[in-house]
Amino acid sequence: MKEVLAIVRMDMMNKTKAALTEAGISSMTAREVLGRGKGLVDLSLLKGAELGYEEAISQLGQTNRLIPKRLLTMVVPDKMVDRIVKTIIKVNKTGKAGDGKIFILPATDAIRVRTGESGDSALDEI
Repeated sequence: MKEVLAIVRMDMMNKTKAALTEAGISSMTAREVLGRGKGLVDLSLLKGAELGYEEAISQLGQTNRLIPKRLLTMVVPDKMVDRIVKTIIKVNKTGKAGDGKIFILPATDAIRVRTGESGDSALDEI
């Protein structure tokens, strides 16, 4: 079993959630986070700021500022990881800095509190 952590743009959260649900991934946790990558602010953000995108506005002229993002967490059976990664990339890839990042970590166990099930049987599996 694996834990998949995905950092995505705030404005892509609903599209990402819908795509994951359509791909059969129904269980996830989402949190608002702040962060930034190693890239510098691009002048192309100006167009996004003009269109009213808060993420673009917050980045203009403030290269060291932390940017609001969403962190998605899913613990899934190993066989579902590839489907999740492909779905997240398909929805979030624009080719520009800030598209996000995905981390895959080992998860040693999962226990469903209601039933006491453990391992893969405690996970949603489609």
